[in-house]
Amino acid sequence: MLQNEIYERARQARDARFDGQFYIGVTTTGIYCRPICPVNAPKRENVRFFPSAAAASEAGFRPCLRCRPECAPGTPAWNGTSTTVRRGLRLIAGGALDDGDVESLAEKLGVTGRHLRRLFTRHVGASPLSVAQTQRLHFAKRLIDDTGLPMHHISVAAGYGSVRRFNDAFLKSYGRSPRELRSARRNERPPRRVNGSQPTLTLRLPYRPPFDWSGMLEFFGQRATPGVESVEGNTYRRAVAIDGRHAVLQVAPAERDGFLALTIDGIATESLFELVQRAREVFDLDAPVADIGETLGRDPALHRLLARHAGIRVPGCWSGFEITVRAILGQQVSVKGATTVAGRIAERYGEPLKLPGGAPGDRLSRIFPAPERLLRARFAKLGLVRSRADTIRRVAAAVLDGDLRFDAAQDPDEFCRALCRIKGIGDWTAQYVAMRALKYPDAWPATDLGLLKALRHPERMKPAELAGRAESWRP
Repeated sequence: MLQNEIYERARQARDARFDGQFYIGVTTTGIYCRPICPVNAPKRENVRFFPSAAAASEAGFRPCLRCRPECAPGTPAWNGTSTTVRRGLRLIAGGALDDGDVESLAEKLGVTGRHLRRLFTRHVGASPLSVAQTQRLHFAKRLIDDTGLPMHHISVAAGYGSVRRFNDAFLKSYGRSPRELRSARRNERPPRRVNGSQPTLTLRLPYRPPFDWSGMLEFFGQRATPGVESVEGNTYRRAVAIDGRHAVLQVAPAERDGFLALTIDGIATESLFELVQRAREVFDLDAPVADIGETLGRDPALHRLLARHAGIRVPGCWSGFEITVRAILGQQVSVKGATTVAGRIAERYGEPLKLPGGAPGDRLSRIFPAPERLLRARFAKLGLVRSRADTIRRVAAAVLDGDLRFDAAQDPDEFCRALCRIKGIGDWTAQYVAMRALKYPDAWPATDLGLLKALRHPERMKPAELAGRAESWRP
């Protein structure tokens, strides 16, 4: 009851801080909306609250065409859910239920299918399949509105097995076909073509303001691997490989506040959803900054720091293996030194970037090397000490042997233990990788020099003191 009263006040105030954290079903219209919907607020007796869009959809409500629930910022998987549900949501976001096999998903998570459905109903308000179906529907709706992609391409990108299923899903959810929804859009802008075949697409990625974009860019800019990624002005650019195909993406603030613009060159349609989900994690777009600020702000030192860095977020990574290599390179050396060596490794062992018509920009030329390319690398004359070269080869071997994985199905603490079993990897490296690759909210590299310096009072804290103090910040 208390939660519903909070939602009711947020609804009446159209409070943007709650956007994406709950949805409003209007019983008189059969439509569900975001808390910021601009239409006249319905009476309280005609409203139902849902913890997720999937829950509203499962209850029989249709998405609102005015406030567009598909454009709401996401809610982090760790926010108020069980560990199993948290990991399950991340796997679903990565396409784990594209084939509709809930039993296989449950097996990965170490539970029965029945128990997984029960957990999702309790914490998300909908079944795993409903979450996956709503996710596909919302992604397809954004592609219809924001791009000029043909409908059969959108169907493939959103994970529908056929155009018929795609059309049926939209008729059931919106009461209109995908073509009717597109024709109602005011400004249709077809994608630019590269060499007449590969589309350059730009999508808007929603987030919950504020966003310390300059801080995020500064972080990535200092660590950008030469040839693989770059920061120029207000824009981040990166070369990636997905399913054997190369692409270049760039991310910059969109014209409208609350969105980043993701532009992609050379991506295959079937890989589009995966790339968008990765981008959301890399830039931590689902972070509930208001909740984070309220929790961390109770600590006087953090309160002062947050005031100077409103909307700060945790940078993710494009590849778990890559960030592990970068963390090894950064052990006991400067950020600049580690970045220089990473660029040399990419230049020598990375695949040359190959796009139809050539790479769009001379700064990007390489894909960061995969584990098989570093397994027997000599690393001679790269400025890398022998012990760290050996550690990188051991990590590559562990990945190729299946002893080390970076997927969201595993328990983060077990992941850290597995990583620490590799000679040359300590707790700092394991926690740092868990923080950025697994997006584990309670990862805590307590021996980090930057953290110890940041919270000196007046002398630098010891790691044990810092770890104890951080207990009150969970999650």
